[in-house]
Amino acid sequence: MGGSSIYLRDRTAFTGGTPQAVYAELWERGRKTRLRNRAIFAVLTLILCGALVNAVFGIVMAVVVSLLDLFFHWRGYNASSVWRRGLRGERRTDRLLRNTVERRGHRVLHARTVPGHEQADEVLVGPGGIWLIHNEAWHPDTEIAPYGGKVFVDGRTQTKLMARLTGSAETIERLLTEETGEKITVRPLLIVHGGRLARSPFEADGVVFATPFRMLRWIHKNHTADYSAEQVEKLARATVHVLPVGGRPAAAA
Repeated sequence: MGGSSIYLRDRTAFTGGTPQAVYAELWERGRKTRLRNRAIFAVLTLILCGALVNAVFGIVMAVVVSLLDLFFHWRGYNASSVWRRGLRGERRTDRLLRNTVERRGHRVLHARTVPGHEQADEVLVGPGGIWLIHNEAWHPDTEIAPYGGKVFVDGRTQTKLMARLTGSAETIERLLTEETGEKITVRPLLIVHGGRLARSPFEADGVVFATPFRMLRWIHKNHTADYSAEQVEKLARATVHVLPVGGRPAAAA
């Protein structure tokens, strides 16, 4: 796969025949078709707008149409970048949180071990509450939708994943409540990298699903508490105490 890093070669995503490898091959095969269609759109726009207004306007609109078509296809390909590299998106979310909510008084704890459960990607402690954040990357054509209060991924329920997330959130709640002596609420959030969400955000199986930037807006608008800056620091220290650093580093995304 041209242009990929030699340090990523051991990932299964780069093995021939994997969904990621097939997707990349089909994308490359479709390059000529995309260029041909873009040229056709540009020429038709040039002729139509040139006839209706003038030649200069036709040229400008042809360029605009070409750029819009390029952006549309690039956006779709870029949205699948985490999945194509065989990753889940932890490091991408880490950067996003660091450059946004951490500058507004939130504390982000990365790769924490939840006793009795799998490692938590991020635990976010802020003025509006505490959130357990999990990341998943799916094929860009994967359909993710709620039905009857449950989430379905390509028509299949995600019982085990949802049980792990809600169970981890409940354990963190219990540990922090015991540590601080106050009733603590922890909301589980799943950030979707790729795939096709029926809508963003939505809640199913007790977990909120959203794309990265939509999740930030949801967190901003859906508070479960009203903590002062001092309380945020206290809760962050308590979280560090009850949730040790994970045994494995977060994968780069």
